[in-house]
Parts: sequence; structure tokens; C-alpha cells
Amino acid sequence: MAEARDPLRYFRIEARELVDQISAAVLDLDQQPGPDLVARLLRFAHTLKGAARVVKQSAIADRAHEFEEVLVPHRGDATPIAADEVRELLRLNDEIARYVAELEQPQAPVPAQPSEPAHPAAPAQAAPPAAGGPADKHEDDAPAPRAVTADLDELLDAIGEANARIAPLRDGRDNLARLHRGVEALGERLRTGRQIAEAESADARAAVQRLASELGALGRRWTDAVDQVERELDEVRGRAEGLRLVAAGTIFTALHRAVHDAAEAEGKRVRFVVHGAETRMGPHLLNQVNGAFLHVVRNAVVHGIESEQGRQAAGKPAEGTVTVEVQRRGRWAHFRCTDDGRGFDLTALRRIAEARGLLPAGVEPEPQELVDLVLHGGISTSDTVTEVAGRGIGMDVARDVAAQLNGTVSIVNRPGAGATVEIVVPLTLLSMNGLIVEASGTVATMPMDAVRRCVRLPRDEAATALASGRIAHEGQVVPFLPLARTLTYARDNQAGSGASVAVVLSADEQTVAVGVDRLAGTTTLVARPLPDLAPATPVIGSVCIDLDGNPRLVLDPHGLVAAARADPESGGLPPEVFAPQRPILVVDDSLTTRMLERSILESAGYEVDLAASAEEGLDVAHARDYGLFLTDIDMPGMNGFEFVERTRADPELAAVPAILVSSRSSAEDRRRGEEAGAAAYVVKGEFNQEELLAHIRRLIL
Repeated sequence: MAEARDPLRYFRIEARELVDQISAAVLDLDQQPGPDLVARLLRFAHTLKGAARVVKQSAIADRAHEFEEVLVPHRGDATPIAADEVRELLRLNDEIARYVAELEQPQAPVPAQPSEPAHPAAPAQAAPPAAGGPADKHEDDAPAPRAVTADLDELLDAIGEANARIAPLRDGRDNLARLHRGVEALGERLRTGRQIAEAESADARAAVQRLASELGALGRRWTDAVDQVERELDEVRGRAEGLRLVAAGTIFTALHRAVHDAAEAEGKRVRFVVHGAETRMGPHLLNQVNGAFLHVVRNAVVHGIESEQGRQAAGKPAEGTVTVEVQRRGRWAHFRCTDDGRGFDLTALRRIAEARGLLPAGVEPEPQELVDLVLHGGISTSDTVTEVAGRGIGMDVARDVAAQLNGTVSIVNRPGAGATVEIVVPLTLLSMNGLIVEASGTVATMPMDAVRRCVRLPRDEAATALASGRIAHEGQVVPFLPLARTLTYARDNQAGSGASVAVVLSADEQTVAVGVDRLAGTTTLVARPLPDLAPATPVIGSVCIDLDGNPRLVLDPHGLVAAARADPESGGLPPEVFAPQRPILVVDDSLTTRMLERSILESAGYEVDLAASAEEGLDVAHARDYGLFLTDIDMPGMNGFEFVERTRADPELAAVPAILVSSRSSAEDRRRGEEAGAAAYVVKGEFNQEELLAHIRRLIL
């Protein structure tokens, strides 16, 4: 068994959690002393000591015991703990963390454990402190948050596939219900018929009744089974999706420790404040930002926060404050570090920039230009190089991380009052609660944290709101936007005329009302970024996967606010609304691509049918009079080139133009598409929605 081969398996898991909890609690104890926090730390240490004794890890148990000895005199005492005792608690926890880390080395032997408790003055030599002390320890990135594993991705793929396979079951349930109704109708006709003998009619009626009863029972069992499977799969998927994400608060302990150690080194008093700990996102993104912010918060302490004497002279509290905030805004994550210190020294920045030739001679730069020079790297206003400052690399790291994540970094300077460093990066995965809405047949999700209220609109109020673009809410008039107008270009420009519910939401300190046809419930979802073939409208923030495995649009509150407040003449529907006469057939083996291409085309007013393979596409192509084929190239079985060739050779389909949409971009593939008979070739990596629609308007009849 796994436990027999690895007797420390569960201890390592528990020890890691306890080390993290102890670290966070000690840092809190430094800022908010109290008997409750001391009691909690004693429980953590006692639990760790007991677990370590069980698995014969006496070095860890001894350090946990020393930890208890420091805290026991303060049990029930509300007075602050001395700074040297806090340092000792952190030192002991660091030693424990190093021992636990050694136990996680797969090839490393388990550290030798002394038979007698180690003397406090002689820690084990297996894990000596780093040469530079705590400050050097933080020059490296903090341990990464829990990584996404390949097994977890495979699990999610399997769940999505199972969800997709439920759809035929649901269709079968509907067919069974129609069959049931047909049998009942047949029984009714037999009951009232006059052409057959009375005895035969009675037997037939009895048989039909039995069949109808059995079909009804089967249908009920089928419905219950499908509903149960859907609920269970949705629950499993929700849990699995949640495992892929990490709360932003997981990086706060490391940042708090960096602030504490920098303040200790500088002889300053600094309070650490956080907001947005519950925001969940992908661990890769969070870990990279964490590495950059370790430098940012240290810079805030070293360069920003003044000494106690300097703060008092400036009329500030003796204790400085560094605030870290994580906020989601649509498809972006904002990481902000704000301090209440002196701000950037513009005079020193100008002197250093001139000395390095970064400023043209005789030109007086704007203050923000000087501050932005810090992002170029290598510029430090510190007079000396210490363990935590003076090398000018902190903001260089922040800039590089933002660039790696396709984000931005900015600085806002407030001379004498502090500064804010903000990194904004696009989200890859994000967990949120959503409100499911429907408008003109399109189902979408609104982030619940932006929703303030839902108001049912009587017919006359809805007509007034649509005509005026305004609605009364809590004593004020707010803009009203029919959601359907932003998602569907209706032929009569009256999309959303049936809006019966107004969803009042807020973003960017603005409040608007969005009209929808109905509310369809709430959900917990994991939002993903839009692929290349996604609608480019700003009201769409991301996409999630529904119970059937199909993509569902996630709306961006900031985009909705901007659209609602825009001038209708400049930001409304496109001037030319195209109403095609014949439908379009989309052929692609990827469910996500099929659904997103359909979303683009239906938003432009086209009717769309779907096929999951070229073989299916050929069968479907003969069933209707299509105006265009839109097909992928790389598909199992027949590929897109062959599909186009087959349609060109078919007299019934030869007149229907075809567009190839593929990730292939070579000249050879383009030439082969032209030889096959494709009327246009669109590369996914260079995809432009307007270019595709322009091709379609040119080709379709």
C-alpha cells in the first residue's frame, strides 16, 4: 500500500499546512497581539509536535516544543510580545519548514534525528540558515501555489465529455415522451373507432393502455436518471474546476513576511493590510505575480515608508502601512501595492536619469515621465546597497513579469503621501458566482458580484425604458440597455423589445440597468479567456462551459456599463444590418470552435447549422439549401481539403462557396486550399472577425 511504502505521506501534507498557518499567525501576532491568537499558535505547535513524534521526526518535534516554550508565558496575556521573541518564533518556524522541505526530496535520505532533544543554541546542521539571513531568503520566489496536474486536466476533460454525451439521452427522453403521447392518441382512436370488431377493439385498447403505462414509467425513470447524472456530474465538475484555482490570499503570507523582514532590517514599524484574499485564479499566474510583488512590497517599505521620526515630523502616524489588494475587473486581474510613505523622490530620479543619459539635455520632464523611468530597470534612489535595496532590480522584475503575462505595470506617485504600483494581467482561469440570463434566445452569465438588484418590468414600463433608454432606480435615473442589442443584430433593430426583467449592476462606480427576457438561475462557474474565434464586442468578458459541455458567454460588467452609457448614435448597432437568405453550415470537430463560430455568425444575423465531421457535413449539406460552408482542415477521417473537393465535384453542392478556417498558415496549405476550390482561407492565429464577415458578405447569396 502507498502508506506502507511512504510512511511520511500524510505527515508531510499536515506539516506543510501547519507551517503555513503558524507563519501567518505569527505575523498577525506581531500586528494584533491577543490571547486568542497565542492560544491558536499553541494548538498549531502542539499538533505539529505530536504528529512529528508519531513518525519519529524528533528534530521537528523539538523545534515545535521550543516554539511552545516561547509562547507559554504569554498565554492569557493581552500585552504585545517582544520583537526578539517574534523573531525567535519565525526562526523556529523557518527551521521546521526546512526540515519539512527535506522530507519532500524524493531522492534525499531522511535527515538523521538526534536521540535526545537538541539544545536550543545548537540547531541541527542538516539545514543551516542561509548566509544572508531572512532578507536573502526572500530574494528567491516564494513556493509556488498548488500546481495544476495533468491528471486533473484529464479528469475535467472526461467530465466534459460525459456531460456532452448526456445530450443524446435528453433527446431520447424527449422522443420517448412524444412516443408516449402517440400511443395515447392511438388508444383514443381505437376507443372511438367503429371499423373493427368490439372484441378486437377491447384487446387492442388494453394492449395500448399497458404499453402506454410502461412507456410512461420508463420515461419517468429515464428523466430521473438523467437529472441525477446531470446533478452529480455538475457537482463533480464544480469541485474539480475549483481544484484548478487558488485563492489570492495564498500569496499574502509570503508578502507579509517580506514586509516584516524588510521593516526589521530598516528599523521601521509597518502594518500590512490586504484586500481581495478570496479572489480565485490560476496558480501559474498567481505564482508569477507573487514573485514580482515580493520585490514591490520590499521597495514600498525601504524606499517609501519613512522612519518613525520622519513620519512624526510629517504629521503621520509612527507606524506606516503597506496595502496589497487583488481585484477582478472583467477579464483582467489587478494587483495593487499602496504605501502611505513619502512617494518617489523626483529630484533624485531626475539626477540619476540625467547622469545616465536617459533624459534629453535642456528638457524639463513631467513628474510622471520621471516616475515611469523606474520601470526601465536599474534605477534606484537608495544611497547604499543593502540586503533589501539599492540594486534597482525590483521594478525591473515587475515589468518583466507583466510582459511575460501579456499585462502592464504602472506607478502612481503621490509626493509626500505615498505611491501605488499596479500590475494588470489577463486572467486565464477565474472562479465566480454568476446570474444566468436569457435574451432573444441567447443564454449568458453575469458576474454576481456586479449585480445589485433584479426588477421585473411590466409591459408598459418595458416599452418606456426601450424608447427612452432610461429607467428609474432608487430615486435616480440610470441608463437602460437591452442585452439583446449587444448580442444580436436583429433585422428590425428592435432586438430586446420583449425585455421583461431589468438587472441593475454596478461597475466603475457607475450603475446601469440591463434588460433581459428572463432569469434562469444562478451558478458557480470557472471562466476562461475567449479563444481567437470569439466575438470582439467589449460586453463579452470570457466563456464558461454549461452542463451540456457547450460554451456559454460570460458578460463583462465594465463593458455593459460602457455600452449602456454610450451615445446610441455612436455606439449602438452597426449602420448596415445584413439579413441573409440562406443558412451557413459550420464543419469542425471541436465543440468549442463550432459553438463560438456559430455565436459570431448568429450575432451578425445568419442562420447556422453545425456538423462535427466532414462526413457528417456532407450528409447535412444535402439536406438544406446552404449559402456557404465554413470548415476546419484538421479533422479525424476526411479533412477539410477533401470536404471542399467533394463538394466541388458534387453537382448539387458545387455552387455553394466554401471558406477554410485553420491554424495552418503556410503558403503550401493556402495553395492546396485554393486548388481544392475554397473561395477564401482564414488563419485562426491571424483571425479578424470583420475580415471573416466581409468574406461571407462577399460570397453568400
